[in-house]
Amino acid sequence: IDMVAGYYMTMTGHMMGAKIETNMRRDLFTHLQKLSDSFYNENKVGQIMSRITSDLFDITEFAHHCPEEYFIGALQMIFSFIILIRINVPLTLILFTLIPLMIYFSSKFRTNMRKSSKDQRNHIGELNADIEDNLLGIRVVKSFANEDIELEKFQKGNNKFLDIKGEFYKSMAGFMSVTKLFEGLMYLAVMSLGGIFMMRGSITPGDLVAYIMYVSLLINTVRRIVNFTEQFQKGMTGMERFMEIMDEEVEITNISDAEELEKVQGKIRFQDVSFRYNPGGEKVLNHIDLDISPGEKVALVGPSGGGKTTICNLIPRFYDVTEGSITIDGKDVRELTLESLRSNIGIVQQDVYLFSGTVYENIEYGKPGASKEEIMEAARLAGAYSFIQELPQGFDTYVGERGVKLSGGQKQRISIARVFLKNPDILILDEATSALDNKSERIIQESLEKLSEGRTTLTIAHRLTTIQNADKIIVLTPDGIVERGNHQELMEKEGLYYQLYTGGGNLSTMDLSMIG
Repeated sequence: IDMVAGYYMTMTGHMMGAKIETNMRRDLFTHLQKLSDSFYNENKVGQIMSRITSDLFDITEFAHHCPEEYFIGALQMIFSFIILIRINVPLTLILFTLIPLMIYFSSKFRTNMRKSSKDQRNHIGELNADIEDNLLGIRVVKSFANEDIELEKFQKGNNKFLDIKGEFYKSMAGFMSVTKLFEGLMYLAVMSLGGIFMMRGSITPGDLVAYIMYVSLLINTVRRIVNFTEQFQKGMTGMERFMEIMDEEVEITNISDAEELEKVQGKIRFQDVSFRYNPGGEKVLNHIDLDISPGEKVALVGPSGGGKTTICNLIPRFYDVTEGSITIDGKDVRELTLESLRSNIGIVQQDVYLFSGTVYENIEYGKPGASKEEIMEAARLAGAYSFIQELPQGFDTYVGERGVKLSGGQKQRISIARVFLKNPDILILDEATSALDNKSERIIQESLEKLSEGRTTLTIAHRLTTIQNADKIIVLTPDGIVERGNHQELMEKEGLYYQLYTGGGNLSTMDLSMIG
């Protein structure tokens, strides 16, 4: 019976824990998908990863063993109490007064264990984030010959983790010592008082032997519960950290009666738009008014800090405006479903992100389930087909972590192919060529011009020569929109755009304070 019960408890208990872990990980991952950019701006990936992996494992172990250790342990203690009190009432009452005292004196150590356990989890998350940062930037580390500096930084964090763990084990040692002291006092009380009661005839020798046996069962139960304390603290800490993320407010959501964005023409309007990243913080955009006609190509230029990227982030609702409104075809973006809004917007960024997979899988990401012919055609339109065919396995070539096996120009063309496949009605080009050499820039620029045909397009550019053919150029500074018009009109005005253009045409090298 014990063998069968043990098999059932082990199998069922661990499967129950595994299912809990699976469901919690799913819920946490789902919630993470909904959190806005502001959350990820404030939290390191390594910290988040530790919560979705090791923290959940500790919760699983807690969920599996807690009923076994505490529920069954409680039943054994009740059973022992009933048997003991039937043997001798006074001795049992004296014995059980020691248990509340043990709980009281050990509570301080238990509180310290909880705090140290949480500090451990927080710091191992920081350590994971630092390791990830180092490994992703290993080329930079090697190029500056800073391996020793990185090792010193790691060792400092690693030693701090050891110190925190030492505090936890110090508290645990104190907790264990207190419980062992009271275990000894229980045995001492039974032996000494039991002997006195036996001499007085209050208990027979046989009953005293039986009493000692049941006391041993009681103390073993207490010892099991005490030994589970470390896992209990880890599980409770993991649950606290899990709930910290689950309690994070989802800032960007669909309203209850959100509409689908369909049959998009591409008319975009910014009406008196102001924006700040943090409540009470400085405004990044201040009362912006901007109208973009369907199919119009608009370029945003100006010095860093003028709000160009912010404008582009507000259209797909990566953030919500602080004041004013943004509409697409007359519909406020906040009243549209996020899926329909974002599915109609394509974004090509300077910092291309490729997933760890094949070239084929990265292009397919623009339209999951697309046919092979569609993916091939998207690659041709992006000017990527030829170089892909020259790769060792063609479209099945593994691109490496973040596309490390490809050049900057190759990664950019794959990202453009991804957007070609998506076929959006609105296009955002965020400094898509600023990090490329002249040859790669020309190739990418041709692909982007082809991509923008027939689409409402917003382009952020450092090199002013790349946006001369834009229908409208918006010049942004921290004070707002200072000029607007096409290239010819702005050159004739001889204002800020003229000075920027004639000064070299590359905003990354311009000092606005030196102009005018």
